[in-house]
Amino acid sequence: MTIAAAIFFGLGIIFNLMGNIGVLVFPDVYTRLQASSTCATTSVLSFFIGCMFIAGWGPMTGRLIVITIFFFVTNPISAHIIARFAWQNGIVPWRQSYTKRRELGGDDD
Repeated sequence: MTIAAAIFFGLGIIFNLMGNIGVLVFPDVYTRLQASSTCATTSVLSFFIGCMFIAGWGPMTGRLIVITIFFFVTNPISAHIIARFAWQNGIVPWRQSYTKRRELGGDDD
């Protein structure tokens, strides 16, 4: 059980690290928001599954399941609200310029 918990904790750390890198690397608020919310959801799920392995079946596991369901419901909704607020305030999505695409060998549409 401890090995399985360690594996899930490691997965949670990896997902969290990837989300943090995405927030630093991506160019605009929308892609950063997508990276952070998706990775946060998966890392929390991994951490809670690891905690469930350590706690065993009992009242603590039930609480972790309820918290996980709550997080899965509220995290995408809050990310959507933030993105909608950004859109309503005129923050446009990043778009690679035509000349940059052409230099990289992209299509000419």
